[in-house]
Amino acid sequence: MDNYARLMNKDTVKAADRAHVFHSWSAQELIDPLAVAGAEGSYFWDYDGNRYLDFSSALVYTNIGYQHPKVVAAIQEQAAKLCTLAPGFAVDVRSEAARLIAERTPGDLDKIFFTNGGAEAVENAVRMARVHTGRPKVLSAYRSYHGATSGAINLTGDARRFGNDSATAGVVHFWGPFLYRSPFHATTEAEECERALRHLEDTVVFEGPASIAAVVLEPVVGAAGVLVPPPGYLAGVREICDRHGIVLVLDEVMVGFGRTGAWFAADHWEVVPDLLTFAKGVNSGYLPLGGVAISPAIAETFARRPYPGGLTYSGHVLACAAAVATLGVMAEEGVVEQSARTGAELLGPGLAELAERHPCVGEVRGMGTFWALELVRDPATREPLVPYAASGAAAAPMAAFAEACKKGGLWPLTAGNRLHVAPPCTVSAEDVARGLEILDGALAVADAHMA
Repeated sequence: MDNYARLMNKDTVKAADRAHVFHSWSAQELIDPLAVAGAEGSYFWDYDGNRYLDFSSALVYTNIGYQHPKVVAAIQEQAAKLCTLAPGFAVDVRSEAARLIAERTPGDLDKIFFTNGGAEAVENAVRMARVHTGRPKVLSAYRSYHGATSGAINLTGDARRFGNDSATAGVVHFWGPFLYRSPFHATTEAEECERALRHLEDTVVFEGPASIAAVVLEPVVGAAGVLVPPPGYLAGVREICDRHGIVLVLDEVMVGFGRTGAWFAADHWEVVPDLLTFAKGVNSGYLPLGGVAISPAIAETFARRPYPGGLTYSGHVLACAAAVATLGVMAEEGVVEQSARTGAELLGPGLAELAERHPCVGEVRGMGTFWALELVRDPATREPLVPYAASGAAAAPMAAFAEACKKGGLWPLTAGNRLHVAPPCTVSAEDVARGLEILDGALAVADAHMA
């Protein structure tokens, strides 16, 4: 261990990374990953002692922050007792994790199928819907992200689909509501909602309702924009699905477990799906875990008919122990309530103030500890600060903005022409204030790139 610790300095970590690690979504020779030495709470730091306030929650999953002592202790305790066991056995922590998750999910979604992450959860939800209905097609929104496995990436609507889309997965995309860039020429939330639902209904009709197994929808769109639906939209989608016998799958992988200020985003609109996918915040990403919460009707389909799917690590014992501890921490410490207060009292008003001072901010939107700033070149025309799916020189204004954040000590999450603001749900008021101050300076850099 001493020799390992001696070797693990910035230079050796970087050298090993560059020699052996293949990174996601990257041209390997054009990236320079930061070597991280440690993390705690809302911060991580490098080997040079630079501390970064993490406004990305890693990839929007450290909902309770880094290294929560109760979750770390639970993992250690479980590792000493039993590290792993095949998924076919009944194990105390697996059963308890399923019970606690089912207790929090909307309605009567009381059966839990465990996966290793969000993409696998989506894959299995779609499989369940297709087997349950006997239908092949699945509908999903253009502005969406559902994962990078073969089926999930076809469901995805954003530009990450382009290099992977086989166009053979039985997926049909539709436009969801987004008033700021309305595809329906709406001028009010009510118009946007009505026209988006009409568009979805038309899509269902022209695709053939009897051929559609499921509509897969993020209740609050995550990676593709932090888009909060207008009142009535999710209920309208639920009604369309009910009328045509279509399974409604809500993808809560990014927005579940307190991120929006509720246990699940669907709770804000009191809509109960047939299937709900989760991951990320279920154990704050301390170990890989995801899953599908299943309605009684779909569970009954597989009561005497084998479910045609499974995973070696389904309900991994250590991951489930982390989930049990995380859910306990969230309840004991009022993490969901804190996320709601932080959004309503600190992030929402604070980001709105920044928008008033910086003309590059076209719109502020979000809830809980999940927000986005839409950065534009011209607030009148709403032209994005960088083009859709921009790379290289075309993406330089956003790269300069992100670099200004990092120099100030804040780690940002940028996507396209947007800043996503997603600190841990446990972030302190002092750290929110510090983050907003750093963003104030960085947005001046973005202002300089306006037309």
